[in-house]
Amino acid sequence: MASGTAEPIAVAILAKAPVAGTVKTRLIPALGAEGAAKLHERMIERTVETAHAAAIGPVTLWVTPDEPHPYFIAAAERHRIALAHQPNGDLGARMLAAMAPGGHTIVVGTDCPVLMPAQLRLAAEVLREVEVVVFPAEDGGYVLIGSRQPQPALFVGMTWSTEEVMGETRRRLARLSLSWREPATLWDVDRPEDLARLRKAGLAKLLPAHDQAYR
Repeated sequence: MASGTAEPIAVAILAKAPVAGTVKTRLIPALGAEGAAKLHERMIERTVETAHAAAIGPVTLWVTPDEPHPYFIAAAERHRIALAHQPNGDLGARMLAAMAPGGHTIVVGTDCPVLMPAQLRLAAEVLREVEVVVFPAEDGGYVLIGSRQPQPALFVGMTWSTEEVMGETRRRLARLSLSWREPATLWDVDRPEDLARLRKAGLAKLLPAHDQAYR
């Protein structure tokens, strides 16, 4: 629930079910399949908690696959948030669908546990002033994008999961003459070396208890 009289900003969280062997596969050599899945689940939980604590508007957990994983059902009940199913298609199609319900919407994934409630509130404040807000990721992508209304041209035909995503997004924003701001640059947890960085950020509690390499 948004505080005060500020216009609510919806938060859409895109999440994949925490099934061993299907998530955080680049971390399996360090954590094992079960450990990588547990880390993924804890990062989903942290993202939901962050969105809830930010209190900028309604939160929806957009999940895949269609049959909700028990974790998603429990999380929706625990945090009193809505569940929605991600459609078929690439990441762009799924983000666009999350924005389609209308109104100001911020879309985030679950790979950036250093995202804080204050930063989500900042993104909301910025979105009330400009048409698009983006938090670039250090790897060349982005960890958050918000828009006042769906902007298909920002998502269709994008080559995702490359270091060119943010650069191409900036070019498209400029071509569309959309006003935008980039209030913060953050980082994702994708590779084994990111686990040590996670500990240094004070988030060791997210790591599986059996993890040895990054203690």
